[in-house]
Parts: sequence; C-alpha cells; structure tokens
Amino acid sequence: MLWALPLFPALAGLALWASGDGSRLRLGAMAGGAAAGTLALALLAAVQDWTGGFMWGAGLELHLALTPLSAAVAITVPAVALAVLVFAAAHEDARGLARLLGLMLIFIGAMEMAVVADDLLTLLIGWEVMGFCSWALIGHHWRDRANMASGRYAFVTTRLGDLGLFLALMATWSGAGALDYAALGRLEGAPLALAAFGILIAAGAKAGQGPFAPWLFRAMDGPSSVSALLHAATMVAAGAYLLARLHPWFADVPYWSFAVIALGLFTALAGGAVGVMQGHAKKLLAGSTSAQLGLMFIAVGAGYAGVAVAHLVTHAAFKAPLFLSAGIAGTAAGTYRLREMGYMRALPWTAGLTALAALALAAVPPMGAAWSKDQIAAAAMHESLWLGLVVMVAGALSAAYAVRFWFLAYGPGGAKPQAKPHWPEIAALGALALACAAIGLLWLVPVQAVMSMRLPEGKPLEIAASLALVAIGLLAGLTLARRDTASEPQAADWLGLPALIGRGIVRPFERLAALAAHLDDAVLDAIPRGAATGAQHIARGGRHAWGAMQADRGLINAAVWQVAAMTRALARLSDKPGEILADGLPEGAARITGRTGADARRLQTGLSHHYYAIFGIGAALAILFLIFGKV
Repeated sequence: MLWALPLFPALAGLALWASGDGSRLRLGAMAGGAAAGTLALALLAAVQDWTGGFMWGAGLELHLALTPLSAAVAITVPAVALAVLVFAAAHEDARGLARLLGLMLIFIGAMEMAVVADDLLTLLIGWEVMGFCSWALIGHHWRDRANMASGRYAFVTTRLGDLGLFLALMATWSGAGALDYAALGRLEGAPLALAAFGILIAAGAKAGQGPFAPWLFRAMDGPSSVSALLHAATMVAAGAYLLARLHPWFADVPYWSFAVIALGLFTALAGGAVGVMQGHAKKLLAGSTSAQLGLMFIAVGAGYAGVAVAHLVTHAAFKAPLFLSAGIAGTAAGTYRLREMGYMRALPWTAGLTALAALALAAVPPMGAAWSKDQIAAAAMHESLWLGLVVMVAGALSAAYAVRFWFLAYGPGGAKPQAKPHWPEIAALGALALACAAIGLLWLVPVQAVMSMRLPEGKPLEIAASLALVAIGLLAGLTLARRDTASEPQAADWLGLPALIGRGIVRPFERLAALAAHLDDAVLDAIPRGAATGAQHIARGGRHAWGAMQADRGLINAAVWQVAAMTRALARLSDKPGEILADGLPEGAARITGRTGADARRLQTGLSHHYYAIFGIGAALAILFLIFGKV
C-alpha cells in the first residue's frame, strides 16, 4: 500500500502534463486535487503504518517503511506543496503551465519515495528523479539560455554530490551483501566509513552545504513557485532528512559527527552573512535556506536527529510563503532587487502575511520556528559551550536578514506595483503563514510530550541569551535596511565562492579538457588519420593505374575494331564472287553429271550392232593408246 504514496502524485503529474495547457482553474484543480490526495494518503499511511516491498530480482529488493521521523516529513511535503501548487496555477505564465505543474507533482512523488525508502536502492531512485526534476523546473523558461545554464549548473553540482550516494551503495553491498538500511548495522571498518561519508557528501550537495551552496543561487532563475517547493519541502530538505534518518547507524563512525557539525556550522554562518548582504530577494532567501539547513546538520551531528526534523518542518512552513511573497513582490516591481520594492501601502495583505513568515524565520516567540531553533541551540550546548554560542550567533544573523527582507520588500514606501496578486495567490500565502503561527503550539509542554523524540534540556540562561541575540539581530537588520543605499558587496555572491570555484575548478577542468582534446587530435586520431591518408594515396595510385589501363584498353579496342572493319569489308567484297564460286562448282558438277548420265542412257538402246560398234571403237582406241603411249 505504501507504494501509492510516491506513485500517485507522480502518475497524476504525468497525466496533468499530458493533458496540455488550458484554463488556470482546470489545471489548478487537477494539481491541487493531486496534492490533497497525496496528503490524505500520507495521513492514512502514518496512522495505519503502511509498508511496501518489491522483488527486483538477483537479490535486489525495494523496501518502503514509515518511522516517526519519516511520517512527519511525508505529511509535510504534500501539505506545503498543496498551497504552492495553487499559487503556481494562479501566478505563473500560462504558457507551459501544464508541464510546470506536472513536473512539480512528479518532484513531490520523488521526494516521497526518498522519504519512505527503507533501503539505499529505493532511495537512489527517488534521489535521481528529484535531480532530473530540479533541472527541468529550474530551466522551465527554456527559451532563456541563462535559465538553461542555471539548470545545468544545479544539476551537475548535485550530481557530483550524488557520487557519494553511489559510493555508499557499493560499500554497503560489498560489505553486507544487501542494501536495506538495517544492513548498515552489519558494516564495519572501511565499508562503514565509506558509506557514512558518502551519504554525508550526497546530503551536503542536495542541502546546499559548504562548497555546494552556490547552486542554490543559480536555482533562483526558476519560477518562484519552483523555488518555494525546492527550498521548503523537497530536494534541499532531503539532505537534512537523510542524515537524520540514517543517524542511528552512522553516529559512532569516527569523525562523522564532527564532520557533520563542521559542515553545518560553516554553512550556517556563511549563509547568514550572505543573507545580510544580499540585495536580490530570492537569493537572500536562498542564502537563508543554506543557513537553516546548516543548523539542522548541527542538530544531527550533536545527536538530536528528531530536533533536526522538527526544524525541517517549521522551516518548510515559513520558507515556502517567503518565496511566494518574493514572487509577488518581484512581479509587482518587475525585478527582484529589494531596493525597487516597498509595498506596505500597495499590498497590505501580502505585507501582513509575509510578516508572520518573517517572524518565524527570525525565530521570534511564539512562532514554532523559534522553539525548534532554541532546541538546536540547546543540543549544540550539550555538545560544547562554544558550539552553542556560535549557533546563537547564527540565529541572530537569521533575525537580521529576516527583518531586512521584510522591511525592504514591504516596509514603508510609496512604490506602485505593476501588477497585483490574484486571490488564489493570497489564499495560498495566507494558509502557509497561518500554519507558521499554528506550529507555535510546539511551545506547549503537552504537545511536546506527544512527540516521540529525544529533546535536549535547555537552561533558562541559555534561552535568555538566545532571545537576546535574536533581539540584537532584529535591530541590526532594521538598521541595515534603513541604510541600504550602498552598492551590493562582491561578498554577497556567496563570499566569492562561485568565483573561486570557477578559477580553481572550472577553468582548470576546461584547460584539462582542451588538453585532452588536443592529445586526442594529435595522438589518438593520428592512427585513423594515417590510415585515411594511406588510403587516399592508394586510391590516387589506383586511379592512375586505372587510367593507364583504360588507355591500353582503348588501343586494343581500336585494333580490334579495325580488324573487324576490314573483315566486314572483305566480307562485302567477296560476297558475290564467293557466292558464285561456292554455288557454281556443285551446281556445274551436277549439270555435267546429269548430262553425262543422259548421254550414257542414250547408248543403252538394246540393239546388239550398236554394242558391237562401241566395242570396236573402244578396242581401236586402246590399241592406239598402247602404240603411241610407248613412244
């Protein structure tokens, strides 16, 4: 039964895509209905504890299962996607809308497969389909070459990280002879280390951590609804979820937890700094995504996977409406430059709903995200004091860029929008913003008691310090927004990391590729080129020989034709005489013979005196011959 959860949205997406463009109402109803159906399936699966399996063959089996962590994420994905799809149907360009909504549903199905997977092979299938969908969705406006280039950049970057997942899969198969998650517990030594760090690389690439972070900026070339889905409920969130899901098997691997914390900490601080400096609305939120995922990595490394998933859920609730709001403001301004906005008076409903999501991002109580962020700070404090303090600083940066985003986009100003949002856009934004507020119930102790997860014990002094730093961050962000007149620093582009990657990796790789191409032309192609040259010489010599043969053949043919002509002339010349000679001899002999016979017949008269006369004449002739013959 659990197979229905990933397959239903994927098949619905294919059907919607195949139906073609049409009215926004029809497409929105189909997409929203599919998302609502997926949400209902997720709830049923969680309540009834569905499982699934499929025998592939040759010892390979696909397994699906739900744990408390995976159930929470499996429900969050379609819940957030429902609002995003309704927004997309009303907001995005009508041209290609069916393809866009269909791909987003397939994207959701792939994420659900990765969430409910209980083995590395099933995980890999969902993981790879997500990668393909991200490329297609980022490059949705494919007529713009920049969009296609950004899609390729994101795809190649995440694919490099996916090599880690392949490494983990091969190490697990070689070490345990199976691919289910339970097989990870039978690994030891090098195979276990390869699997653990391979998963970390794959998760870090998907979540935009460390050196993989710049792809999130390039992904901003996609539609706003795609950014909301990608950053809030799919793809990026899959990286943090995977670490939390596999944490029980990797927690004791030497240096693994340290590496997870180090990667998350660096990204949380770098992403926060980028968000404070960034002047592009969607890129500011992209830097925020990397930073918030970094906090989830820290929670996993500190041993609190449940806290990481809790922040994943609260992050999905506030990040999706912020991206939708950025889409509304960008359409109103005709650009995503924050300086060109300021729509509090023109778009009051949008401004008010966005403020709720911004408060959640800033971790201001009683928003639910404030609770999950404080839980991460407490988990970090359990690991070490300095780690807890740095996490609090990262929280202060979150508050700074959250208030800066809202003030520049919707603060006091008289900007006149080029277009205003439709009611479905406001409804989708409002549903998600209210969800941010509703998640504030996590502050209640009875609600916390219901959750089946281990929570760190936070001390009142730690909570007070965290709230104080959040207040400082809010003031700093407001001050920066009011004084936002200077040009954007180069460090706003991920602290110069894209340029560093270009100089240190891309250009050397291109030079290496050019050298390889030269060697291929000069060395490897020498053999076929030599063979081709030799064949040309042979062909040229053959043509000369053939020409000579043709000349000789011409002379021989001429001689033959001359002999034939002479023969025909002789034949014509001897035609009459030859005919007379050839026919006259037998005809003359026949006449003579006939006449002789006739004369001979006349001698045979039957009279005896005639015979005596003939005898006498013959005897006389014989005597004369004898007489004169001797002389």
